[in-house]
Amino acid sequence: MDECVLKIEKLEKSFGDLHVLKGIDLEIQKGEVVCIIGASGSGKSTLLRCINLLEEADSGSIWFDGQNLMDLHVNLNALRQKIGMVFQSFNLFNNKNALDNCTLAPMTVRKISRAQAEETAIRNLKTVGLGDFIYADSTRLSGGQKQRVAIARALCMEPEIMLFDEPTSALDPEIVGEVLDVMKELAAEGMTMVVVTHEMAFAREVSDRVVFMDQGVILEQGSPEEIFVHPRNDRTREFLSRYLEDKDP
Repeated sequence: MDECVLKIEKLEKSFGDLHVLKGIDLEIQKGEVVCIIGASGSGKSTLLRCINLLEEADSGSIWFDGQNLMDLHVNLNALRQKIGMVFQSFNLFNNKNALDNCTLAPMTVRKISRAQAEETAIRNLKTVGLGDFIYADSTRLSGGQKQRVAIARALCMEPEIMLFDEPTSALDPEIVGEVLDVMKELAAEGMTMVVVTHEMAFAREVSDRVVFMDQGVILEQGSPEEIFVHPRNDRTREFLSRYLEDKDP
């Protein structure tokens, strides 16, 4: 993991008088799994949405594929094709089945044939464990199945990096595991991933690096052991105290 895929420098974002991101610096290496943790309102999801340009940062730089996404002359549509995004609320097209949800963007944006798009979609739907639901209407799928379709849909664009914005927060507790299992498999296959999550066990088990955000800044980052076992910052320890207490014998 010595190739930088994404580099964020001095990123600032405000909504009116609310200063949400305060000079964020962060690098993501190829094949790295980075989990971003922190309390609600700390700026985690805003950071992710700025990376994918769903929100426009006020200043700073986001370097991806050798280009600054903040540059007005950059072909944003071409670069965004290489950045997969999975939302907490699925965002599927309810009038389309699982297969059509996965083929729409490759056919429309990448201009590939339906046959090629369907071949790729079927492979990715099988990868996420939905081989029996390829033609299922979206409205008939469970929350966990919808989120796995959303992951397959993102994979169909063959992204260089995958962004996950609290992908399990809208799911019933008993089906969270099926989505996390798919994400673990992607991580094991070497997919570069940035995951905003409240699933501390997942962050500790799967991530190469954990980033702790608080009030719009990165207070601390390091290996899972450094963050969960030997946190240096008092605020990090306070945030993790309930999780760490649950893990005590």
